[in-house]
Amino acid sequence: MKSEPDVYGIDDLERDGREPWDGVRNYQARNMMRDDMRIGDPVFFYHSNCKEPGIVGIAKVASEAYPDPTQFDPESRYYDPKSSEDSPRWMLVDVEFVRKLKRTITLAELRAHPGLDGMILTRKGNRLSITPVEKPHWDLILGLE
Repeated sequence: MKSEPDVYGIDDLERDGREPWDGVRNYQARNMMRDDMRIGDPVFFYHSNCKEPGIVGIAKVASEAYPDPTQFDPESRYYDPKSSEDSPRWMLVDVEFVRKLKRTITLAELRAHPGLDGMILTRKGNRLSITPVEKPHWDLILGLE
């Protein structure tokens, strides 16, 4: 799961302990949260749009998917006037802090590793804030720590 560290970073999640992953406005990412994520699933916390993008920590899914309340709030930058409480468009899950990595595993390092070929995160132009990670890739990445 990607987040910009100046918006909400791993330090913020460590401080808060648990946080709704709100503001996702991509159908593919929404569908992953709604259909694929389960309570207890591990998550890499990735800092994006910063000097050194990369994986900085581990969190876990802490709730089933539920409607993102920001879609109903006209004061929110994530407000969606086409969404209604009867038929919400956008879902979220809560994530819970597990730990920071010992070091940032950079995007450049991930892209350079031959064992991570095919990983969605390493593809040029990937803009998704949520991408699946296969178990062999997860294990390899943790081994880089």
